[in-house]
Amino acid sequence: MAEPVASSQRSLPKTKALRSLLLGGVIPVVAFTVIESQFGIVWGLVAGMVFGLGEIFWEWRTTRHVEPLTWGGNGMILVLGGLSLATQEGIWFKLQPSLIEAAVALLLWGSVIAGHPLLVSFMSKAMKQQGISWDQSAALSARGRLLTVALRGLTMRLGLFFAIHAALAAWAALYWSTAAWALLKGVGFTLTMIVYMVVESLVLRYRIATK
Repeated sequence: MAEPVASSQRSLPKTKALRSLLLGGVIPVVAFTVIESQFGIVWGLVAGMVFGLGEIFWEWRTTRHVEPLTWGGNGMILVLGGLSLATQEGIWFKLQPSLIEAAVALLLWGSVIAGHPLLVSFMSKAMKQQGISWDQSAALSARGRLLTVALRGLTMRLGLFFAIHAALAAWAALYWSTAAWALLKGVGFTLTMIVYMVVESLVLRYRIATK
């Protein structure tokens, strides 16, 4: 029983990180959109910032830990929200999703350029937790080598996905209505991310199975 429990506990941080990536900042965005439409930009910004703080506090209270993505996303909400309050322009607050996605794209590309693709690093850590050496497996197994190359390519393509979505989010912040912008952040990104990763995983499984 100890091993399944330990394995489950090790998987929790990854689950929380994925949840932070897909859903982080959604509640502040919804709060901003609803309150802004009823009471104006100032109260909308205040609501978004309060809920941003609330997300951080809730995650800490329930897990005694706050994911870096939660800190980054909601920290940017607070900074850009403060800038929007100072300038009375909601555009700064609306640029938060675009800036976060651009930062993730740069992180993914930077890891490849540095020779340590982020997805390969994640897989290596996961295998070490199971008592398997990723380096040895990749060196001795043809499928291991294929998986290394495939994950490197996926890291680059995932960076491109985030870069394209960052550009779309910036366009939405500048030219779309607040409701449409919030829909892109809350639903559009999550759905497209899920569909994209499902397609990538199916292609990867097929490539490995046919080698």
